[in-house]
Amino acid sequence: MTRMTAPLRYIPTNIITGFLGVGKTTAIMHLLQHKPAGQRWAVLVNEFGEIGVDAGLVQGQLSEESGVYVREVPGGCMCCAAGLPMQVGLNHLLTRSRPDRLLIEPTGLGHPKEVLHVLSSLYREVLDVQQILTLVDARHLSDQRYTNHDTFNQQIAIADRVIGNKSERYQPEDKQRLQRYVQQNGRATASVLFATNGQLDTSVLDRTAASPVAAGNDSAIHHHTHAHPEQSVLAADTPLPACGYLKAENHGEGYCSVGWRFKADRIFRHDRLFGVLSGIEAERVKAFFLTEKGVFGYNMASGTLTETRLQDCAESRIEIIGRTLDETWEAQLLQCLAS
Repeated sequence: MTRMTAPLRYIPTNIITGFLGVGKTTAIMHLLQHKPAGQRWAVLVNEFGEIGVDAGLVQGQLSEESGVYVREVPGGCMCCAAGLPMQVGLNHLLTRSRPDRLLIEPTGLGHPKEVLHVLSSLYREVLDVQQILTLVDARHLSDQRYTNHDTFNQQIAIADRVIGNKSERYQPEDKQRLQRYVQQNGRATASVLFATNGQLDTSVLDRTAASPVAAGNDSAIHHHTHAHPEQSVLAADTPLPACGYLKAENHGEGYCSVGWRFKADRIFRHDRLFGVLSGIEAERVKAFFLTEKGVFGYNMASGTLTETRLQDCAESRIEIIGRTLDETWEAQLLQCLAS
């Protein structure tokens, strides 16, 4: 019996969660780059926005030839609608990749308890849910917009390991504040670790002797609503119109998102594009663009924009998440197009 024909049974699985801009994708990229040689790892990525950017950022740096397989579930929390979007995406990913390990990244505005419930109830013999990691920027613990947000606290409550990411920017009291917050709001067995720039050792994924086996708990499920588009085809998969680009919006949990897709023949001016992206005021910006200087990925959180050269992308995409949206963003992006 070969890998491609053997039953899918008890695949080591990790949920990696955290609020907007905390560095989940960066941490996952670091883990993928340091996975054991010869292993196949799969990543199921959920995005709040309709366009879908994260998979392109990962695949632009790590290909399937390197043993990394990625599937996106855009358009809000993937556990909504009885988990159907999640099931379709996960089934396709597992069948295609036959992985040695699965990483699941819910959107920063998603509900990890419900994601865990779907996994526990429908994939009990297929997946072995091991460590649940929650990344936190401890500097946000002094901001009530985070500490009063149900999703933020749910991410803390469900974690086996809470990772204080971006710790190189902390004041000494930030680490102590995070440890106290986890003691008050987290599992009794949860541990607190600290990381810089998402640099995690792959050993954090393995279940320890003290770690309980994650299980679904109906009493813990928080029923919620998101604004979902009525169309059967998501904006991430819709054929692009004759004008060469498509726009899509989403909102929920106190946040809004807007994103655009551009045809591959729309080439952007690199220097002008970087200037426009640097000036966007939002909670989160993720993008990849075809420019006259090559293909680049962009990531902005906490007002800091980073740029990464990518191997390739099929089209240009950008997603912006904030508490409010700016109607001038589209015109600014279009002005970056090369004539």
